[in-house]
Amino acid sequence: MRILFIGGTSFIGRHAVERAVAAGHEVTVFHRGRTNPGLLEGLVEHRFGDRQVGDYRSIDGLDVWDAVIDVSAYVPRHVQQLADVLHGRLGRYVQVSSVSAYDPPRATVHEDAALHPDPPAGIEDAGPRYYGPLKAACERAAWARFGQVAVVRPAYVCGPYDPEDSFTYWARRMADGGDVVVRDASAPMQIIDVRDLAAFLVRCAATAAVGAFDAVGPFAATSSLLAEIAPAQVRFRLVEVDSASLTAAGVTLPMMLDDPHDAVISSRPGTWARAAGLITRPAADTAAAIRSWDDERGRPVLTKGPTREQEAALVRRYGA
Repeated sequence: MRILFIGGTSFIGRHAVERAVAAGHEVTVFHRGRTNPGLLEGLVEHRFGDRQVGDYRSIDGLDVWDAVIDVSAYVPRHVQQLADVLHGRLGRYVQVSSVSAYDPPRATVHEDAALHPDPPAGIEDAGPRYYGPLKAACERAAWARFGQVAVVRPAYVCGPYDPEDSFTYWARRMADGGDVVVRDASAPMQIIDVRDLAAFLVRCAATAAVGAFDAVGPFAATSSLLAEIAPAQVRFRLVEVDSASLTAAGVTLPMMLDDPHDAVISSRPGTWARAAGLITRPAADTAAAIRSWDDERGRPVLTKGPTREQEAALVRRYGA
């Protein structure tokens, strides 16, 4: 099968491209050429462009692909322009969305739950305020322009090459043990291993899956998930610190939102996705892979999570 990836050299796309190549598919990757421009050189075809400025010239021709896997649609303009460029030269379309597309006050845990309404016209700021509404708008654009599509909504995506450092912080922190500051040990946490997401994306393309699918691993209380990813020999204690105290200390804990609606977003069974073939691995396996990759890259300073000094100060104050 000929697969065109829109974005595919950084994190989710990188793993999905590798999975597609391993499965024997003929792969073309459309990207800016800024991250891993030579990824799988000789095994994939690279086409350079920039969808942010509407430069699709390298794929605006006569080529036909059996499937397109779009991992970088952040604003509906991206979807509209891609549909204009490909104008029927594809068999099926798979879009990476997000569980953030759900409208929390109206959402249920089911995959047909209500999505955010469209953001105001002209908004393309994919920061925290509009990320979810823009993802929802991208989904609606996909259905309108490509017809029968597969929309895949992952939870927190974790694994090797993760540029965000969020779960990497917890994988590293739990391996070190000791007193670990959390916000609410009972709050649900949910992730998906990027390798499982990659396999599911390629499966959706190969099987011509149609529908909306929550790509999620099993959910668990924060205390349970962190215990699972701690190596067996490591001893630790979770110290709960409320949001106001964390804010006062200038500390943000990755993946720990103080949102009354977060439970409905972080406790999703992914029923339709599992019926369509999603298989997920234990969080402990994900954490182990992250730690191995983190060691290989030299354990750089992370961009997320408190410093040890900040955490120690919170433990001294609240950990009695």
